[in-house]
Amino acid sequence: MTHNAIKTILVVDDESHILNVVSLKLNNAGYEVHTAGDGEEGYDLARQIKPDLIITDYQMPFMTGLEMCRKLKEQIETADIPAIMLTARGYSINEVEMESANIADVLSKPFSPREILTRVEQLIEETVDQTL
Repeated sequence: MTHNAIKTILVVDDESHILNVVSLKLNNAGYEVHTAGDGEEGYDLARQIKPDLIITDYQMPFMTGLEMCRKLKEQIETADIPAIMLTARGYSINEVEMESANIADVLSKPFSPREILTRVEQLIEETVDQTL
């Protein structure tokens, strides 16, 4: 897969080992990766860097991933950023919640780094196809 520009991805999770594993996998695949340890930090960083994609945990202190994504969707400059939501097993997000927060995909923990990379590449491809 070739992209003219390096894609920027924001990973938001309060578990540092998940941030490290996901960041390493995406960096090795050629993406520019930024990380945040909670929803408030993720929200502020997303507004600064305007990433092409956000990968966020659902359950975090201060602000959940869902709340963060909803707030970003309310801002004109970040409204179109798609997100992949990471959830604990057994937790589901309904279509209305997904739509309200621009969540393009949901992955249950535990997941493999390869699975995350595959989903990211699919979403980036879809986004590129929609802009052509």
